[in-house]
Amino acid sequence: MDQRLSTVTCTVTAHVSVPKGMPAPLSAELHYDMADPYAIRLSLGAPMKSPVDWVFARKLVTEGLRRPTGSGDVLVIPRHRCHPHSLRVVLRNVSGTALVEMAVSEVTAFLRRTFALVPEGAESLHMDLDRAISELTGRRG
Repeated sequence: MDQRLSTVTCTVTAHVSVPKGMPAPLSAELHYDMADPYAIRLSLGAPMKSPVDWVFARKLVTEGLRRPTGSGDVLVIPRHRCHPHSLRVVLRNVSGTALVEMAVSEVTAFLRRTFALVPEGAESLHMDLDRAISELTGRRG
């Protein structure tokens, strides 16, 4: 399949803040690939040579548009009266925590395009289980 027809990419401006810090605008990219139909990738600092990538469930972001969701490393918080036009994503790891705010309209448009490519509930039809097992076991197919 043509690579362009199997992926969705959206460049957005994210406002990133860390504890005790002011939000700073940062270029970011949302990416979806049919080869990994359950996941989306958020690349902060894209198109720099070494952006910071986070991969999490597409469903997490979809649900996060309506209600706070997630646990552990990624939390998604929907717009709020104090932030009516932004979706907030809290990213945590051993180095610390960051709050990433993105325009709801851009995230919603991105998600619509991903669901046009792979409808919700049809993700398993696009899984290459042999490739996934090879990657998990470290074997070359």
